Amino acid sequence: MLNIEEIKKIIPHRAPMLLIDRIDELEPGVRAVGRKCVSMNEPFFAGHFPDKPVMPGVLILEAMAQTGAVAMLSLKEYAGKIMYFGGMDKVKFRRQVVPGDVLRLEVEIIKNKGGFGVGNGAVYVDDDIAASAVITFAIQ
Repeated sequence: MLNIEEIKKIIPHRAPMLLIDRIDELEPGVRAVGRKCVSMNEPFFAGHFPDKPVMPGVLILEAMAQTGAVAMLSLKEYAGKIMYFGGMDKVKFRRQVVPGDVLRLEVEIIKNKGGFGVGNGAVYVDDDIAASAVITFAIQ
């Protein structure tokens, strides 16, 4: 398991854009399982939406991508680099994410060739799938 300080040593994200709290499982270059505890104190809830707070879908996908970034950037050959979105396919949102939810972020790397690759990602609240996507990425 990696805590927030260990995560910060692997990926360059910082508050308010660091959207994972810990990594529960890690196989460098293969897969990672992260966790995000969604609090009413998240800055985006002030405007999305004031009377019915819902975590924006793009931030759910960003949390998923950050989990994948930990999987890839924990490899020695990518240490100190940045992983960028290349694209997203097959994106589906299946349930809202609200304050009090705990996200389980699962990413499996299915292709990696020369710093370009693809990951399958899924986000769960308890055993319910909240979102899924196929993410392409580039590491520089």
